[in-house]
Amino acid sequence: MPSFDISSEVDDQEIRNAVDQAQREISNRFDFKNTDSSIDLGTNLITLRTVSADRLTALRQVLEEKMVKRGISMKALEYGTVEDAASSTVRQVVTLVAGINSDRARDLNKFIKALPLKGVQSQVQGEEVRVIAKKRDDLQAVISACKEHDFGIPLQFGNFRD
Repeated sequence: MPSFDISSEVDDQEIRNAVDQAQREISNRFDFKNTDSSIDLGTNLITLRTVSADRLTALRQVLEEKMVKRGISMKALEYGTVEDAASSTVRQVVTLVAGINSDRARDLNKFIKALPLKGVQSQVQGEEVRVIAKKRDDLQAVISACKEHDFGIPLQFGNFRD
């Protein structure tokens, strides 16, 4: 039976490249001189540090521009609260969202089952959702419906089998 998988992944290399480009830009820009601004990449975390909240907004904008140029969805970034850090600086932690957790998978299943298509089934397999149907056209309808609906995470559709 025809099937495909819905997943939510981010390319680590593209994120590393975007952070490197953003760090290079803030080191050269005049408005970031003497602000000790930095963008640090950790495991599934990006930490933004600078001297004030308005500089943090500009730093965030530079990071977002580089992410968009590298083809990374803004839905993959989850911003934390702005915190005061040492020596009168501010910090914000950005979490990278990858994988479909159980709540989002449940929402995806409900959405797919609510579609007016007969013979379409979906099941959770780890951090992916597999969709099975009798007709290939029904699977393509599910893909287009999922693309139109906002689930709050970037979705990829792969492993399409006939």
